Amino acid sequence: MARIDAFLKLGTQQGCSDVHLAVGVPPMLRMHGDLLPIKFRDLRQGELEGYITEILTRSQVDVLTKGNDLDFSYVSSEGGRFRVNVFRKETGMGATFRSIPQEVPTLEKLALPPIVTKLCDFHQGMILVTGSTGTGKSTTLAAMIDHLNQTRRLNIISLEDPIEFVHRSKNSQVIQRELGTHIPSFAEGVRAAMREDPDVILVGELRDAETITMAMTAAETGHLVLGTLHTTSAVKTIDRIIDALPVEEREQTKSFLAQSLLAVVTQVLVKTIDGRGRKAICEVLMMTKAIAKLIQTEQSHQIPTQMQMGRDLGMSLLDQSLFAALTAREIDPDDAYVYASEKKGFQKYVTDTSMLPKADLTGPSPAQKPTSPASA
Repeated sequence: MARIDAFLKLGTQQGCSDVHLAVGVPPMLRMHGDLLPIKFRDLRQGELEGYITEILTRSQVDVLTKGNDLDFSYVSSEGGRFRVNVFRKETGMGATFRSIPQEVPTLEKLALPPIVTKLCDFHQGMILVTGSTGTGKSTTLAAMIDHLNQTRRLNIISLEDPIEFVHRSKNSQVIQRELGTHIPSFAEGVRAAMREDPDVILVGELRDAETITMAMTAAETGHLVLGTLHTTSAVKTIDRIIDALPVEEREQTKSFLAQSLLAVVTQVLVKTIDGRGRKAICEVLMMTKAIAKLIQTEQSHQIPTQMQMGRDLGMSLLDQSLFAALTAREIDPDDAYVYASEKKGFQKYVTDTSMLPKADLTGPSPAQKPTSPASA
């Protein structure tokens, strides 16, 4: 048993999402969004390096020795599976272990909007699941793949960095390939997948222009492409894709988005009202003729208005979804206020009034009073 397994076992038993190890501080656990230290001494450089190198292969040690970060999956002797990132910082080594449940969660268990399940019925086009790091994008995509695996007869190729949830082929064949182990890059993985008779291609991250271009090509040529971006709204996702590609391809990119982008699901994880968990709250954009026209005419700033009016199609702005969950008493009101874009409508629900903006009751001093236009 590797020594690091003791920390991972503790984290798993406590139900945490992440275990953080870094030189100069005690091990920490991410519990329902909060980072909490465990009762242990501050980790020393030699000590932590010993913990980490015990679980690395020779090639991984070589990569780390050269000063590069490491991303890989690890199965502890206790049976837990983790996504791992090892890095160097000013005071020494650090590592984050993200706990991956053994069972792939279902869309129903995640309590995602019903439209997410309906998206799995498409046969061609691109669906993007976006959000900041740690908002459950990989979990949502895994649940979508599992739904496809159970309900359709498909060849599903999943390109991941690293492999997290392990899928067993059911009605479909699921092929999982890992960046750095099986493929040199996501772009090369998509290129290879298109020669492997795929029905569905999952791209772990659309992180560069080449990967985006290859994913677009796959979606245009008759495949269903699922992918992720680290963007925090549907509009920012569309703008990011357009801006990521060369200027001379701008019109082609807008045309692709208008014709082949099916939906953007942006999610955040908000504390439940009892404080014992977190719930995924989603903003959903579904492509319509009106939104397609706004993309082609570079009026993406007007897309939220169309989303507001598209509730019957399954669309919802993040604030609408937050408010619905808040009034249904599913999420913590203070956390909802933190994630809301237009916070004013959420202020009356806040229980921690220190979070609210302070009213200026004193008014400006004579020297600070603005000059009126008439006296200027």
